[in-house]
Formats: sequence, C-alpha cells, structure tokens
Amino acid sequence: MENKQRLISGVKPTGRPHIGNYFGAMKQFVDLQSEYNSSIFIADYHALTTVQSAGEMKRGILDIALDYLAIGLNPEKVVLFKQSDVPQVAELAWIFNCITTVPYLMRAHAFKDAQAENKEINVGLFDYPVLMAADILIQDIDLVPVGKDQQQHIEYARDIADKFNRVFGETFKLPKANILREVETVKGIDGRKMSKSYGNTIGLFAEDDEIEKQVMCITTDSKGVEESKNPEECNIFALHKLFNSENELGEIRKRYVEGGLGYKESKEILIENIKKFIAPLREKRAKLAENKEVVLEILKKGGKIARQRAEEKMIEVRKKIGVDLDL
Repeated sequence: MENKQRLISGVKPTGRPHIGNYFGAMKQFVDLQSEYNSSIFIADYHALTTVQSAGEMKRGILDIALDYLAIGLNPEKVVLFKQSDVPQVAELAWIFNCITTVPYLMRAHAFKDAQAENKEINVGLFDYPVLMAADILIQDIDLVPVGKDQQQHIEYARDIADKFNRVFGETFKLPKANILREVETVKGIDGRKMSKSYGNTIGLFAEDDEIEKQVMCITTDSKGVEESKNPEECNIFALHKLFNSENELGEIRKRYVEGGLGYKESKEILIENIKKFIAPLREKRAKLAENKEVVLEILKKGGKIARQRAEEKMIEVRKKIGVDLDL
C-alpha cells in the first residue's frame, strides 16, 4: 500500500449528501481506493465556519462516516478519519498563513461570493483555502479527487506548496486535482448546478417518495409528447446519463429526437432508475447505523494513522522553518 501514490479528499459534515456530491466526487473515492493509498477525511474544522452547535456537529460527523461506508469505502483500504484528530493540520495552516498574502486569499470564490452578498465573513471562511492546503500537503498527497467547484482549492494548495518550497527549501509535493469531466457539474432539478444552497438536490439516501417528488419537479420546456426534443438541452436527460447504460441511453435519446417520449414518461423512467440505485445504499447505511461503535472505532483508527503521517511531515517542516533547535 505504501508504494502506491497517495490520494486524499474530504467532505464537510454539513447537510445530507446528494447525487451531485456522489457522481461529482464521492464515487471516485470508491473507484480509486484499490489503486491509491487513499485517505478520506471528515472536514469538521472546515464546518465550524457555519456549524456552531456541538450537537449538530456530532450528528453531522457520524452521518458522513456512515455515508462514506455505505457508498462502499473499505476501511481496510482507506484511512477514514476526522480532520480534528490531526491537530498538526492547524499548526501547518498557521505556518502557511505567514507566507500567504491577503490579496491572494481575496481571490477565493467562496470569499468573493460571500462578499458580493454582503455577508458578515468570519476569518475561518476567509482562511479556508489555507486550512485545506494544509489538509492536503501534510499527507504528501499526489492526487485529490474533487468536483469542479473545488478545483481552485487544489490550485491554492499547489501555489502555497510551491511558495514554501521556494522560501524554505523543497518540502512539499504539488498535488493534482482529479475531476471527472463527464460529471464535473451535475444538474439539479432546476437546471442549475445541483447544490444544497439552491435547494435543487436529490438526496443520495432519499426515500422513494422524496425521489418521486423531486424528479417530478424537474423543469422542462413546453414541448408535447410527439414533438422532437433535443436531449442535450433537457434537464431530465442530463440525469439519465448518470443512471443508464449506453444502450439504454441510446434508446431514450432516439425517442427524444424522433418524438413519442413525453417529459412525464421520461421522469418516470428516471425515478425507477434512481430508486434502483439508491435502495441498496440506503439499506446498507441503515444496517451500519445499528452498530455505531464500529464506525467510531474506524474513525479512531484512521485518525491515529493520519496523525502519525502528519507528525512525520511536521518534524521536517519545523526543521525547515527553524523552530526545531536540535543541533
């Protein structure tokens, strides 16, 4: 395992994951877990920028751990841990802060979006890219599987690593982002990017009635059943691409172009396919939730491994910046 390249990614314990999260990033965690030395973390310190209730935080952490395991992460192959179990990350983030300028951080999308909306911005949100850079770089990571919306964070990590290396000497790898181009932006039920903030999501572990309700709300144009339709302009078809084989997709595409497939029937087909996909995940998650002690033990074990790796890197960093006085 140690001879493989290292991979890391994480998700904040804020809200329930949706199919956009899964196909945009989470699916990669499962697909790549045998190929890479993988670490997946629950970004609880990142979540503190918005979650400031102990009860909510605890529930969110456990929920995300259950989600990861339910989608197929194997704790024998993947180091699954809480960000807060690796205090060295916060130490490294402070060091990075001291070589990172304010104008540079002001370019961050999340900061600019909050500023445009006249929100009161806490320092944690402003400094978010630096903490994420520390998460990645402290583990000597080669690859970071993310959705397209997170690409800038990987660019920040590379820039910060490069600057540290220039100032203090070669220390950090420059990680690469891994974005699945075919699902880099999963459409929500309103045609915009699927996002919790837009309220246009379909939950990854949704119950059948919720799936039916959300899919039936997908926006369409006013073309009738027999009219020819452009599948590439259809919000329903965009989601069909995630749940159908090439042969099935080809048949649906043909019926769109030739006419004879109405939006109601298209939605009904999509509903059944989403149900078939989600049902086993939901059942597995429910079974895991019956034995939460096992989940907590997985996190504890993963935290120990991640913490050991981080401390090894910090020994090198402390020497490079001159705070380690061993002669």
